[in-house]
Amino acid sequence: MSSSSSDRFDEVFDEIFEDTFNSIVEAQTNKQKRRAYIERNREAGHDRLWNDYFSEDSTFSPHLFRRRFRMNKELFLRIVHGLSEYIPFFQQRRDATGRFGLSPLQKCTAAICMLAYGSAADTVDEYLRLGETTALSCLHNFTDRIIQLFGDEYLRRPTPEDL
Repeated sequence: MSSSSSDRFDEVFDEIFEDTFNSIVEAQTNKQKRRAYIERNREAGHDRLWNDYFSEDSTFSPHLFRRRFRMNKELFLRIVHGLSEYIPFFQQRRDATGRFGLSPLQKCTAAICMLAYGSAADTVDEYLRLGETTALSCLHNFTDRIIQLFGDEYLRRPTPEDL
């Protein structure tokens, strides 16, 4: 093979390689879309939830709480407390701007509502003020951590005494 045909081969190879590389890079950058930021006013979501169900003069009675969440308020608060005490995901933190993030109540309520009613993740947005991907993350973390924290005590085979 002469040096001129070798040079031509290298040129063609470099051209094809560069075209292929550029099309791969373009395809990857086109797929990466920025999500639009939506100001959901998460603080108001927490306040609404607190005033409706957890304050001393709450809007809804304990009977309605049990009907809506499929458990009594004491059990619900025990779960929220256990998760927020031991699991960093459920601890309320400040974001980069100094604002508080979602409260443990909001995160647990989102997960329990989706479990109790089998509803879609975006249905909790309007009331609790958190987005669909956040709600799915809450559900995933909730189920994993409930098994981790309470599994040995509650998620076991019945013993002869239980039966």
